[in-house]
Amino acid sequence: MKKTIITLLTLLLLGWIAMRAFVPGIIESSANVVEQHAPYKISETAQALHQDLFVVDLHSDSLLWDRDLSQESQRGQVDLPRLQRGNVGLQVFSATTKSPRGQNYASNSSDASDNITALAMVQGWPLSTWSSLFSRAEYQAQKLRDLVAENSNDMVLVRTRSDLQTLLKKREDNPSVVGAMYLIEGAHPLEGDIQNLDRLHAQGLHFVGLTHFFDNRLGGSLHGVSQQGLTDFGRAVVRRANELEMTVDIAHASPQMVRDVLALSTRPVVLSHGGFKGYCESDRNLEDTLMQQFAAQGGIIGVGYWDGAICDNSPAAIVGAIRYGIDLMGINHVALGSDYDGGVKTKFDTSELMVLTQVMLDEGFSESEIMAVMGENVKRFLMQQLPK
Repeated sequence: MKKTIITLLTLLLLGWIAMRAFVPGIIESSANVVEQHAPYKISETAQALHQDLFVVDLHSDSLLWDRDLSQESQRGQVDLPRLQRGNVGLQVFSATTKSPRGQNYASNSSDASDNITALAMVQGWPLSTWSSLFSRAEYQAQKLRDLVAENSNDMVLVRTRSDLQTLLKKREDNPSVVGAMYLIEGAHPLEGDIQNLDRLHAQGLHFVGLTHFFDNRLGGSLHGVSQQGLTDFGRAVVRRANELEMTVDIAHASPQMVRDVLALSTRPVVLSHGGFKGYCESDRNLEDTLMQQFAAQGGIIGVGYWDGAICDNSPAAIVGAIRYGIDLMGINHVALGSDYDGGVKTKFDTSELMVLTQVMLDEGFSESEIMAVMGENVKRFLMQQLPK
């Protein structure tokens, strides 16, 4: 009997080791896909211009996955070496803490089974993260802080205006230095406690996404059931975010929630990753008139790279959406929001961002327009909105 128990325990242990070694990679390889393609042809003009840019990406979910982001990987779309090759000056890293089984853009129940719970278990996250959304947000914040600390010569964690100035100064001497900022994709990890916003702020949080694919205690998701606006708790979160000089992210928010945020917030907000309904008729996108209201209050949208946001994932389609956004909202309100490593299929990873510079030149964009969209708009926004 004793030998049988030992044998069973050994088999369980070996099974667990095998699962930890192989399953996370298999899951991510099927989720974050870079389609096979021939090398993009980049002109000398585009190369020279791209190297002079300050590139900002407002949304990547890379913290969710079980790999060392300081090392180049054969899977996924973002890591430090690839950010450096793509001349990315600032990457906003998002923490995803809950994702409903069978998620779609039309309608998701708040009670649907959660994909992230199983992923946390398979990837060997701390036990507290298996049941607590707040712990999942804390854990991913710690992953980001550790990444920056372990690569202090190549990364800067940006929380204040002074941090951003430090990043820009370091990049003058070493253009491969990358800034990092932290975002929560939906404020459900606050677990209904406003003090948890302060706790995450103390750990580096700046961008506060309100909803994800389902309604939560703050209000209605664009892909939820209720389509309601801000709840009393949602209003409290927006007010407290304003007090802490944080930036609210309306990506995935219902139209009524967006209207409520615009009426309530004393600070401009962002839509970290998405598109325009007039360009791509998708349930992922908001109506153009609402996007114009958002821009009129100083907002910035990060244009996504995947088909759900722009109805195609080609570089030409991304640039087409960018041009549409400029014509709709003005040059100052359009930026990049890849949604890399967020379960999307793209035609290039972050190391190949120069292709967007090339296509914009091909489409007649001026150098000042390219500079604005690729990062100067966000840099200006942050210089105005980050705490001193």
